[in-house]
Amino acid sequence: MKKYRKWRDIVIEQLAIDWDAALDYIQFTMEEYQVDRDATVFLLALQTFVESQGGIAELANKTGMDEEMLSKTLSCEKAPRIDTLATILTALGCQLSIEPKDEDCSAESAGNVSVAPLESVKSEMAPATNNK
Repeated sequence: MKKYRKWRDIVIEQLAIDWDAALDYIQFTMEEYQVDRDATVFLLALQTFVESQGGIAELANKTGMDEEMLSKTLSCEKAPRIDTLATILTALGCQLSIEPKDEDCSAESAGNVSVAPLESVKSEMAPATNNK
C-alpha cells in the first residue's frame, strides 16, 4: 500500500533543502499578508517556514526564547509584535525591510514590507534534515 503524506510535510521538506525557495515562500506570504491582512494564514506559513529551518526547538535555542512561548506566538490568530517577528526572522537568517509602494499597486496595499536574507547568517544556515 502506498504511503500518503500531508501536503504541509512535503512543503516543509522542499523548503528545508532549498533556502532560496524558503525565502521566496516567506516573502510571498508577507506580500499576501499586506493585501489580505489574514494573520492566521500568515502565521501558518511562518510555522511552516520555521519547521523547514529546524523547528521550534532550534529556533528557541537561536532566539533565547521559551519554546512554549514561541509555539503560542506562532499559533495565535493575531500577528506577533513587530519586535518578536524581527527576533524570529533574524534567527532564521532574514530581516524585515520597508520599501516604497509601487505606483501600480492597488489602493488596498498600505506599502511593501519584505523579508530579505541576512547575508551574515545565510551562509551559516544548514538545511534541516529532521523535521517533526
